[in-house]
Amino acid sequence: QAFCSVTSTLSLAVFKEQFVLEDLVAELKKQSPALSFGALQPDGHLAVQGSFPAIRDLRDLLLLKATSLSEKEQRKDSKSHQKLRRRLQEPRSTTESKNSVEKQEVILDTDVYHYMRHHFPEVFQVMSGVVLSVVTGDDVTTVRVQAAGRAHTAHLLNVLRRIEDQSLKLHETLRKERIYYREQSREERQRYRQACERLKPFYPRVLVIPYDTHLGIIGYPHEVFEFAKKVSR
Repeated sequence: QAFCSVTSTLSLAVFKEQFVLEDLVAELKKQSPALSFGALQPDGHLAVQGSFPAIRDLRDLLLLKATSLSEKEQRKDSKSHQKLRRRLQEPRSTTESKNSVEKQEVILDTDVYHYMRHHFPEVFQVMSGVVLSVVTGDDVTTVRVQAAGRAHTAHLLNVLRRIEDQSLKLHETLRKERIYYREQSREERQRYRQACERLKPFYPRVLVIPYDTHLGIIGYPHEVFEFAKKVSR
């Protein structure tokens, strides 16, 4: 199965006080013509669909805007002699900056995520002060990277970029097959499981992922084809 695009939900609420969100969305559409944008929701959420590189570029663009706004707000506060106003504005600016840069996420194909975890575990290694959390679904998996200490924003982005780059390489080279259970019985699943165990030593680069209704098989094309054919006999 080809996996050509993903859908991500953006929160533009952080820009509400500085931009007319409809105008901001129009600007983003012009700068990201390869992406498909959904309708802007009242709470500032916006669904965006496209390739990983295009969504990553859009994310970086929004991060630059958020950082720029935060710096402008801080300069404005430093020149102000109204202490009460400064106390009210600085926490809000700090919160906006943290929300925009201290928590990032990437959406992966679930089978590719499992393959990366199994064959490329080093991709998910993070330094002290960074928390990596995963929400796995049947089709897509969300990997979140969040600062828990004094981890620098650049490190969070590097972790995400490393995960994204590896997933893109695998999307271009791997093949996925599904073998659906016909009888949905324990005996049938046991037969498939035993067949997979017998074949694994001969196909070390093939990963088998059991689901409730089928077996997910992912690996390099010719190996997956041979593996699935032998398991289905």
